[in-house]
Amino acid sequence: MNKPLRRISLFCGLLVLALLVRTNWLQYVQAEDLSTRKENRRVQIAQYATERGNIIVKGGNPITGSAETDGSDYKYKRTYIDGPLWAPVTGYASQAFGATQLESLEDGILTGNDDRLFFDRTIGMFTGEQKQGGNVVTTLNPAAQKAAFEALGKKKGAAVAIDPRTGAILALVSTPSYDPSRFAGNSKDDEKAWVELKDSEDKNLVNRALRETYPPGSTFKVVTAAAALEHGVVKNIDDPTDTPDPYFLPGTKTEMINHASGCKEASLNEAMRVSCNSVFANLGHKVTRDNMVSTAEKFGFNNDKIDTPVRAFASVYDKKMGADGNAQSSIGQFNTAATPLQMAMVTAAIANDGKLMKPYMVDHLTSPNLDIIEKHSPQEMSRPLTADNAQKIQQMMVNVVDKGTGGKARINGVTVGGKTGTAQHGEGNKKRPYAWFISYAENPDRSSPVAVAVVIEDSDASRDDISGGGLAAPVAKAVMEAVLSNKG
Repeated sequence: MNKPLRRISLFCGLLVLALLVRTNWLQYVQAEDLSTRKENRRVQIAQYATERGNIIVKGGNPITGSAETDGSDYKYKRTYIDGPLWAPVTGYASQAFGATQLESLEDGILTGNDDRLFFDRTIGMFTGEQKQGGNVVTTLNPAAQKAAFEALGKKKGAAVAIDPRTGAILALVSTPSYDPSRFAGNSKDDEKAWVELKDSEDKNLVNRALRETYPPGSTFKVVTAAAALEHGVVKNIDDPTDTPDPYFLPGTKTEMINHASGCKEASLNEAMRVSCNSVFANLGHKVTRDNMVSTAEKFGFNNDKIDTPVRAFASVYDKKMGADGNAQSSIGQFNTAATPLQMAMVTAAIANDGKLMKPYMVDHLTSPNLDIIEKHSPQEMSRPLTADNAQKIQQMMVNVVDKGTGGKARINGVTVGGKTGTAQHGEGNKKRPYAWFISYAENPDRSSPVAVAVVIEDSDASRDDISGGGLAAPVAKAVMEAVLSNKG
């Protein structure tokens, strides 16, 4: 073979090699990336070519469905049963605007594309059956969810209920809510509904239970009490504390204002009952900032990886503030911020004798034929306080409900512990305060089946009438009663 032919042959061989390399690169290296690109419309068409599996609540009731669409190459769109009630749990799955929360995180199961459903898909190829999605079975209690939603009503806020024994989330409500069905398709009406919600001043699309933080106010005093007991600052909850009246923030001439009387040298038990700011600010200072941070973090603060599986925003206890800031933070003000989920976790740990279980809302996943393919096992997250100290705080919280500021959470014949909170915020504390209430209820055997946190961000009540005991406690009571009644 002469030289020109050899050169041509070599060049053609290189072209063929380059083609083979490129083809294999596309098929094996970039295949997944290309198949999941938003620009790849075939993927979206395939995603909506079959009915999605369902999200199911306690009792086996589905809260989602699928419906055929007209005039679109997307055959099915998502439907929701009582959409506004369950939107904080499900999130949304929209042909035009993507998916969030459980709809997004469990998309592989719901569409049937998850590797764990390979066998089902393979069998379907031979039997000719249409591909089906699996199901996501949650821990949510319909009665508790409905009770929280209805009790919040037109108020702007959130409620979270947890089973302290396991960490299972029983209710997760955010108001005002939205109906995911309104923009599940890709029509002009869907787009209009989406734009209205996205630009709403009420932030309907925001999950306030998981994705919004608020100053927790006096509900945080149970954390300060735990720190004082754990670090030996207080040994007997009925002994007087050396808290002067007036009490000035450390290193300042700023007086800590009490909205209760009898706070001078009040015991920890009495200070919790009437919610003395000065006593808890003083105790937080004595515990020291670093020890306060340590205790708060054991309850879950400063943790940006709390997945339910929907990830919650991190609640914050400042690690770098000065002594005066630490004293203010010890009553749930200054830079302290918490999600409703976080305060439900705090309450659950106390109710569960000091053991904090990891919160979760997916009990198990099933294949289309209802075989369980993954089952959640409850996991211990931490031990923020000893059982003995937890029981001391339980005693104080029961005192708050029976003889203090939490009377509107009282349930006849049931032991209920709680703590109110009214959190100031805004420049000069001029904005309407947030109303908080945290609580738990006991079974006759002293085990607690439910711990609740409620925050009211805004309501039609006058500023002077805004209080945790007045606005938030009745919501918590309704949720606890629903769980105790064993409905759902």
